[in-house]
Amino acid sequence: MADEGMTSWKSLALGCAMTEPGTARRFNTGDWRSRRRPITDRDKCIKCGLCWIVCPDMAYDPDPKAEGYYTWDSFYCKGCGICIAECPKQAISWLEEKEEDKYGPACGA
Repeated sequence: MADEGMTSWKSLALGCAMTEPGTARRFNTGDWRSRRRPITDRDKCIKCGLCWIVCPDMAYDPDPKAEGYYTWDSFYCKGCGICIAECPKQAISWLEEKEEDKYGPACGA
């Protein structure tokens, strides 16, 4: 279910084309993600911001609590792995998710 003010991918036009620049941020594309997510090892991270630059879904934001670092947002990440492939210090890796990690606790749990 999309958050208030957000458009679900199910209501997008055929082809899911973005017709205006910068509009991808309005869509909750994270529900398209595979069962894995990127995780950053801050000991290896050099704060270059490349993860933020190369992410096609704007899933990274500057961390307001730690200058130079970026936080990952599950609402936008589709699990493409571009951030992992492009990180110059291999500071980002995959973390496999369980179904309940992605969608919350299972019914009746």
